[in-house]
Amino acid sequence: MHKILIVEDEDAIRMGLVDLLEIEGYEIDVAVDGEQAMEKVKQFLPNLVILDLMLPKVSGYDVCRFIRKSFPHTFIMMLTAKNEEINKIQGLEIGADDYVTKPFSVFELMARIKSMLRRVSQDVPAAPAGADILEFDDVRVDFKKYEASKAGHPIELSAKEFQILKYLSTRRGEVVTREDLLQAIWGYSIENMPTTRTVDNQIVKLRQKIEADTENPLVIKSVRGVGYKFDPPEARR
Repeated sequence: MHKILIVEDEDAIRMGLVDLLEIEGYEIDVAVDGEQAMEKVKQFLPNLVILDLMLPKVSGYDVCRFIRKSFPHTFIMMLTAKNEEINKIQGLEIGADDYVTKPFSVFELMARIKSMLRRVSQDVPAAPAGADILEFDDVRVDFKKYEASKAGHPIELSAKEFQILKYLSTRRGEVVTREDLLQAIWGYSIENMPTTRTVDNQIVKLRQKIEADTENPLVIKSVRGVGYKFDPPEARR
């Protein structure tokens, strides 16, 4: 059974989410402020945290940073207020995997949650047999163990970053559109596509960890107006 932690200080929203997700068969715990959220993450060890950004005591941003640093494989879905575009961008930049805007559609929320948690069981997106290890330049990535290193030193990749890197690497040399990534990694459909800036923010973070020069990336290359291409020198699996 997948475990979900709901971090929300508004009683009506929190209780509504608990009822909805328990009916779907998930194991649920709750926190009403940021301080409690960090303790619950350590004790409950959820697969997914539904995280409101505006929290008492400790902000949702700080909770997100804590989770991403201490529990890098935990999925984080932010709850943001309508029209808070800057908050969405900031949340994604510090490690959130996705966001929904209040008031949100129950059907859309459930589709997003199921898409995320499906990957807990399926690991990262499907790839050919033997593709568990990726090496290029001085970077080594073990997708099965969720471990990565650069020049022999461990680097911390989020679950979403592992997913993106594996998906791109299995299509080495191909141009992968942003829309393709939103469907394959985030689970969006054509009908409910968010801004492709979601993808760009994640690529920027991933480049900072694996590229030698983020100003002139050689591993994940931009294809203007289209998307990205994974084509590092001497990449091998």
